[in-house]
Amino acid sequence: MKGTVIKNTGSMYVVEGPDRALYNCKIKGNFRIKGIRTTNPVAIGDSVRFEPPKGGNSDTPLYFITEIEPRKNYIIRRASNLSKESHIIAANLDQSMLVISLKNPETSLTFVDRFLATAEAYNIPTQIIINKIDNLDNEDIELANAIKTMYNQIGYQVILSSAKNGDGIDAIREILVGKITLFSGNSGVGKTSLINKLIPDLNLRTADISATHHTGMHTTTFSEMHFLPSGNGCIIDTPGVKGFGTIDFDIAEVAHYFPEIFETSHECKYNNCTHTHEPGCAVRQAVENSYISQSRYASYLSILEDSESGKYRNPF
Repeated sequence: MKGTVIKNTGSMYVVEGPDRALYNCKIKGNFRIKGIRTTNPVAIGDSVRFEPPKGGNSDTPLYFITEIEPRKNYIIRRASNLSKESHIIAANLDQSMLVISLKNPETSLTFVDRFLATAEAYNIPTQIIINKIDNLDNEDIELANAIKTMYNQIGYQVILSSAKNGDGIDAIREILVGKITLFSGNSGVGKTSLINKLIPDLNLRTADISATHHTGMHTTTFSEMHFLPSGNGCIIDTPGVKGFGTIDFDIAEVAHYFPEIFETSHECKYNNCTHTHEPGCAVRQAVENSYISQSRYASYLSILEDSESGKYRNPF
């Protein structure tokens, strides 16, 4: 049989079959030898083939995933600090929504840029949601609007939202129609609260921010696909992440994943310019003249540093 993985608890998978029935599945022990070096050989959103247990007579049989269909795309990150393995967050996406917040917790722009670069690398359109704007004072709102303008100019849609008072919810809901959408972001940015607002019957559990560290506390402990009330589209909810380590990036291609840097690079003196030290570099000149933001350029350099250091081996 063929189906789609709609829930991943780490050791168990729920697969929606062709009959829309749900099947509890595991992977066979030899599945990991097929050249996949990730912490999760099967990811949420995967199209898989599965089979019933041989000779099983249980009322709730455990099925076995035998094959993953070719993925059209996926979002991948380094599994943990200095890890030599990768983790596939979700596969076969139409788009992703990166949820961030400016306070309690504060999402770093480096995190944002690393996620966006990975989405660019795997051809996944991404929108940015600046959530929890009800917690912001006037100065913070000015910062939020400045960030929105910066990413708008690059080509990313940015929505200011509040799950508490409903700001931006209609705009988000409109973008979700007919799409398989990944929701991702740091823990505590209000991702789960937004999903509860978009799909009220879910009543997903939320938690307060740590008063000591001002960081989010994990409430989503596994990945799951939730269908919109209209039935036309779905949201993939995943556990919050603290950092976003890039992996398997070719140094020569990193600039391709920063649209404004790639566009400006055509004006560089050398075709193989790395935009770090070469004379006649149009990108560094654009940074000095504030046509390319310092934060974006710093994020670009940080990914180059990851790739050049060789501290991560290729995930496949």
